[in-house]
Amino acid sequence: MSAPGLPARAAAQKVLSEVLRRRCPLDAALAKSAALEVRDAGFARAIAGETLRRLGQLEALIRTYVPKPPARNRAGSTPEILLAASCELLFLGVAAHAAVDAANRLAQADEKAVHFKPLINAVLRRVAREGKNLVAAQDAARLNTPDWLWQRWFETYGEKTTRAIASAHLGTPPLDIVTKGEPPGVPEASPLFGRVWRLDDPARVDVLPGYADGGWWVQDAAATLSASLLGDVRGKAVIDLCAAPGGKTAQLAAAGAQVTAVERDATRMERLRANLRRLRLDAELVVEDARDFHPKNSAPLVLLDAPCSATGTIRRHPELPWIKNAGDVTLCAQAAGELLDAAADLTAEGGLLVFAVCSLEREEGHEQVESFLRRRPEFSRVAVVPHEVFGLAELIDADGDLRTLPCHLAERGGMDGFYAARLRRRS
Repeated sequence: MSAPGLPARAAAQKVLSEVLRRRCPLDAALAKSAALEVRDAGFARAIAGETLRRLGQLEALIRTYVPKPPARNRAGSTPEILLAASCELLFLGVAAHAAVDAANRLAQADEKAVHFKPLINAVLRRVAREGKNLVAAQDAARLNTPDWLWQRWFETYGEKTTRAIASAHLGTPPLDIVTKGEPPGVPEASPLFGRVWRLDDPARVDVLPGYADGGWWVQDAAATLSASLLGDVRGKAVIDLCAAPGGKTAQLAAAGAQVTAVERDATRMERLRANLRRLRLDAELVVEDARDFHPKNSAPLVLLDAPCSATGTIRRHPELPWIKNAGDVTLCAQAAGELLDAAADLTAEGGLLVFAVCSLEREEGHEQVESFLRRRPEFSRVAVVPHEVFGLAELIDADGDLRTLPCHLAERGGMDGFYAARLRRRS
């Protein structure tokens, strides 16, 4: 019989290998892991997620004991075993005997890692004795932010804000849920703003009260703000581009809009369809690339939440800094320009277009809008005012655009990084 927690640790090790060696998103890697008991699945997610959240610190710590790590093609799963077990010891509060014993068992089961079992055992015993003092002296915000991101944020936001952003990424984020109007019926939830409620220590979403009945959906607080910039949508036609997984579609439909949701990925559209069915909300669903979508009539309201590098969501996706790079930002920025032009063509004269990205990078947000306004003079910026964002004036930048940062609402658990600009087409 396997030791308690060993299946979870084995799954976490494989997940880390998928993420770090193959640049696989964390959620996709977790989905690939073998079916686990609920408790083991939660433990595996905790190990993998916190290891990625603290990866820079853990790698620096291990290099203290192993200055020249063995080549991965020779060492098998040794690097992942060391990282995950060190995370258990230092950040998850697991007893030393349990973490070290499990690491040795995992190494024993790997035909390559077994040759490094003495090294694994020696390093982890030193981590257990000395690691907490070494970690306390580390610059956690800097170590856990790769150079390519730190430099970009430093140039855009300055050192103080960059440190605040990086520090916000170190905490496990709360869960935000959005209701159709009534309180969610979840005792642990507290109101944040608008129809957003927050759970600081959430259980499994699908077992919470009101989920099966379609009373609410999961959506980060920051993500709700871009759709709200369209104003009162009741009875109005709205085109929601790049709509999956459907949080904004649900938000608009619940507010009484006649929504046309456009999404090019059929699998993601099925997820959107299922969400609307659970929520008992209606929208017209179109599986098509937004650049090829040509409806009979333009719309008075258009929302484009463009695909992007998603660096604003690192709190929830701690693997992103380690599986993406500056080249991904460039590619996303190029596509965003095409999508923004397509969205403009769908906007009726006198209508509003809201462009949004869950990115912290200027090329994907602010620079996109500046370039768009130069080439499309029939559009002009409509500044956001504080009452539209529940009095949170710090969420509005110098140009009047929405700019949320992970360090905003820090005392309440933070929020995702989002940029949104509201643009009106002249009559």
